[in-house]
Amino acid sequence: MLITNAHLITWGQPNQIVPDQAVRLAGDRIAAIGPSAILAAEWPDADVLDARGQYLRPGNICAHTHFYGAFARGMAIPGRPAKNFVEVLKKLWWKLDRALDLEGVKYSTLVGLVDAIKHGTTTLIDHHASPNAIEGSLDIIANAVTQAGLRAGLCYEVTDRNGKDGARAGIVENVRFALNLRQSAIGGQLPTLAAAMGLHASFTISNATLDACVAESVGLDLPFHIHVAEDKFDEANAYAKYKQRVVQRLDEHAALDELAMLAHCIHIDQSEMELIAGSGSKVMHQPRSNMNNGVGVAPLQQMLDAGICVGLGNDGFSNDAFAEMKICDMLHKVNQLDPRAMGADKITGMMYQNNPQIADLFWPNQHVGRLAVGAPADIILLDYHPYTQLTAGNLPWHMLFGMDGGMLTHTLCNGKMLMADRKLLTLDEDEITRKAKVAATRAWKRVQELS
Repeated sequence: MLITNAHLITWGQPNQIVPDQAVRLAGDRIAAIGPSAILAAEWPDADVLDARGQYLRPGNICAHTHFYGAFARGMAIPGRPAKNFVEVLKKLWWKLDRALDLEGVKYSTLVGLVDAIKHGTTTLIDHHASPNAIEGSLDIIANAVTQAGLRAGLCYEVTDRNGKDGARAGIVENVRFALNLRQSAIGGQLPTLAAAMGLHASFTISNATLDACVAESVGLDLPFHIHVAEDKFDEANAYAKYKQRVVQRLDEHAALDELAMLAHCIHIDQSEMELIAGSGSKVMHQPRSNMNNGVGVAPLQQMLDAGICVGLGNDGFSNDAFAEMKICDMLHKVNQLDPRAMGADKITGMMYQNNPQIADLFWPNQHVGRLAVGAPADIILLDYHPYTQLTAGNLPWHMLFGMDGGMLTHTLCNGKMLMADRKLLTLDEDEITRKAKVAATRAWKRVQELS
């Protein structure tokens, strides 16, 4: 395929906006980038997609999400409103995940993937939980991702809250899935699936379980994906039980290194930031979720200043990276009562410089999330018509205050067209919605029984 007549947004360093360009795809890779007239003459027999002057850019990456949370939409917390985050978990999320069967896992994933394709999110890093349907759950999610044609890094959430057998089953599921992926890898083809070792959080994991997860992740060279200090309770619990802060505990158990992925990190202190920075661990920031749960605001600027690679996820909110970036910018301004706080350039840097670094943990040396020759052909087309000057310098502010996910017309991942002219090509949204309603109704009924 040859995509012609496009304005390229590279999101590289430095970023460039290059008019009237073409991109040639060969299999799952970008084979050539250059002026439309030159590439069209060089490959006259190629299948051509005329971008009609739209903006062509790399697909978005979500650094932390929860597909299983899709069925919570519209669900009220029973009884009195939760007064803190732990009550939110107990009254809502820890009932919803127990209510899921494998069919519910499938359709909660598929509705999220429909949303991702529509909004140009081509790579997602998921953190799954379904305590009554653990075995095979990652295969169910992987099959849905493959059907959609997207790319995903998957793990199961290990926790002791469901007993030792539940914790062991979670570890086994992570290991089984990772080994199966490696055995099925096809030489020469960029895989769209990858595995991690998932853990819930310090306050639901014993030392024995933590050590077991570390041993398996090190033995298999897997990324280590855990929630850290999302709420003050996580830190208070760690100090009460272990006389350590959460990150100190992880460090003592050899859980911090270049492959560690720490979601949230809202209540970490300076000493913990230094440990994270020194270890090369990555942090994922989820502003919409943090606001919704009322858990606080992460010290984002301080982490970036410390040299920590902080990316953006959504924690199970919509897979619209445009919305997450807008909220991120405004949250930190209002929190600091300072219109100079953060800024669009830093927010887009998290999305388009740092998120690809996080994706590298799953697909090393593959350049996921970059618009360059040899990189995966993860491409989106945006029908944006600026009425003010648009340059490489002010692009981040156009990104936050002009562009939005509804402007997407085409989504490609790994060289495959997933949406063309806003029409989904790999997923039947009507059928998925119909079957998701059945699965969600069953899950809601089970949540009521558990309540």
